[in-house]
Amino acid sequence: MHIAHGTILFFAALLAGAINSVAGGGSFVSFPTLLFVGIPPINANATNTVALWPGQPASVWAYRTEFRSLPRRVLVPLTVTGILGGFLGAYVLLITPPATFMRLVPWLLLIATLIFMMSGGITRWVRQRAEHGEHHEFATGRGIFLQLFIAFYLGYFGAGAGILILAMLALLGMDHIHTMNALKAWLTTVSNGVATVLFVVTPHVVYWPQAILMIIGAITGGYFGAFFARKTKPEYVRAIVIVIGFTLTIYFFAKQIWG
Repeated sequence: MHIAHGTILFFAALLAGAINSVAGGGSFVSFPTLLFVGIPPINANATNTVALWPGQPASVWAYRTEFRSLPRRVLVPLTVTGILGGFLGAYVLLITPPATFMRLVPWLLLIATLIFMMSGGITRWVRQRAEHGEHHEFATGRGIFLQLFIAFYLGYFGAGAGILILAMLALLGMDHIHTMNALKAWLTTVSNGVATVLFVVTPHVVYWPQAILMIIGAITGGYFGAFFARKTKPEYVRAIVIVIGFTLTIYFFAKQIWG
């Protein structure tokens, strides 16, 4: 690994970790950076997943008290579905031809950016429901079905999947924002964790020098990002991430057209 590439990747992971701690969307920075330094697309996606995953269990720990209000009949089936979907998504990624995945990259970035654009509105809607004291029974059966597809997306690419989980929980009847955020953190950690294990045990998929360097950068960025999060409006960070997402989408579409 060239020292210049290592420096770029470290600071990209630092920024990604900080963004994740404030508003989410760090993969919009770290994944394209891996592509820019010459790592093949599937390896870049796998390396990015492995590099950013260690910061996710910390979010679960932060919400540990919220899990007491989650019934097992909801938590257990969604967890099992998250494991299954995450594994299938990661497996399909590994058998996807690199050229095919590279053609999908701009579409995946576009979808993730559009999803991310909805995050603020969805969060406000959920908070309004909670403030109005609405209570609904969570539709676990439909949740299992939808969670399978979201978990598959998490294992395959994953950017923006957190807001999809939040939207799914709201649409199917969950109405307490902290409980929903706790469950979102758990399900993303589980699905990405399964994908991470599969990427780690598959030979020659993860670029380990880059991954280790980015793990250090992401954890550092996440720590300081959490420190400054109280002074930063998430809306501003979300707007920056959306601009980055659309810019990268246009870049990769243009690269496909003009080479």
